[in-house]
Amino acid sequence: MVRVSAHSQVSPAPPAELPATLGALRATGHHYRTVKQELRDNLLARMRSGEERFPGIVGYQDTVLPEVERALLAGHDMVLLGERGQGKTRLIRALGGLLDEWTPVIPGSVLNEHPMHPLTPASRAQVAEAGDDLSIGWLHRSMRYGEKLATPDTSVGDLIGDVDPVRLAQGRTLGDPETIHFGLVPRTNRGVFAVNELPDLAERIQVALLNVLEERDIQVRGYQLRLPLDLLLVASANPEDYTNRGRIITPLKDRFGAEIRTHYPLDLELELALIRQEADLVATVPEHVLEVLARFARGVRESPSVDPRSGVSARFAIAAAETVAAAALRRSGLLAAGDTGSPGDTADAGSRRAPEEAVARVGDAVSVTSTLRGKVEFESGEEGREIEVLAHLLRTATAETFRARLSGLDLSGFTALVAEGGAVETGELVSATELLRQVGTVPGLAKVLDRLGLGDAPSLAEAAAGVEFVLEGLHLTRRLGKDVTDSGRTVYGGRG
Repeated sequence: MVRVSAHSQVSPAPPAELPATLGALRATGHHYRTVKQELRDNLLARMRSGEERFPGIVGYQDTVLPEVERALLAGHDMVLLGERGQGKTRLIRALGGLLDEWTPVIPGSVLNEHPMHPLTPASRAQVAEAGDDLSIGWLHRSMRYGEKLATPDTSVGDLIGDVDPVRLAQGRTLGDPETIHFGLVPRTNRGVFAVNELPDLAERIQVALLNVLEERDIQVRGYQLRLPLDLLLVASANPEDYTNRGRIITPLKDRFGAEIRTHYPLDLELELALIRQEADLVATVPEHVLEVLARFARGVRESPSVDPRSGVSARFAIAAAETVAAAALRRSGLLAAGDTGSPGDTADAGSRRAPEEAVARVGDAVSVTSTLRGKVEFESGEEGREIEVLAHLLRTATAETFRARLSGLDLSGFTALVAEGGAVETGELVSATELLRQVGTVPGLAKVLDRLGLGDAPSLAEAAAGVEFVLEGLHLTRRLGKDVTDSGRTVYGGRG
């Protein structure tokens, strides 16, 4: 996959009040700054004003971001090292937000040349000829970011450039810069360029980046073009890639000014914040269900059955939340259609016209153990036990959340529901109305719903989610028995 530089995007129209000629630009007092000076100045300005420096980045405020800021202030190119799903690409893309919103360019220049600092002979001649009457264009910062996912088939031509035989055939000489078709790196001149998964880049291709990082020029087909590129080069890599798939060659590592380690969310609250920010939920997912999923992701990450070298991506918990929300939406749709999954059960016409509110329950999380197992690399000895391992970790996460949320509450009203042979039946296609009808009035339910953050006036679906969570928690703490019927419904009853 190649995400070509941001030049493939549609740039917003520049404001009409921006200068249209080089003379008008000079009259504003504008001065040419390098990209690294620009990033430094804008970062300092945000620090002094208290404005957020890296919007959308969660969990790195006290660890990774200070190191990134020091690198930017020092003017260092950097490489971010971390396991998959730690937000490395998200952080790299956020760097472009520190550039000036608009920057002047020479119209038609593929190198985004600044009118006060032309690079190519053609642009220098154009500036010399037109002088202050030179028309200038404006480039938005969203167009000053380039990115390449390193793959073994990436060529020097892709990154740096190659001789264009058509231009040679038109009579230009081999040493003329006009004969070069520039690659992604020079086309992102005066911007931020990222190489994702750098160790996957063949070592002979990595050599092509040496001059870019140190001498700030490029070499194509054996002759050198003295084009002092102005950019911030950032790379990402998985530490294991040094030995598993490839490595970053030593001279290239030496040229990066900063090597910064990323990490997964350090605590539960940060994990939850990340899920809330990133998950695209198609139904309501109560806070206690999100907490179960966050604890589940952390449990999977720390499990001895899981290969720690590959990591467990933050996308695991995000996808789990989206799957649970989808399960709730599916239940709502099927119940509205009168499909309860049981041949003997039918819905009346009224229930078909009034779909149930889609609210996720803890029982909906069971589906993620099968749909998300492909996101986890298990140790070789766990082959065939993947779903069993994930199911155990999910039960553990549910029990931990139950203790954390409802510790100290009197739940005897719930255990009394199934005393002397009673039972409560729930499941994927059991409606909130049906579940609450079985439960009736339960002493202590209001306090439970309050602890679960469901408010003073929860809907029927929210109340049902709270009741099911209590029943499952009581089962996991050995205070209720539990059976699963052939139709897939769950029956809580009897003492464990």
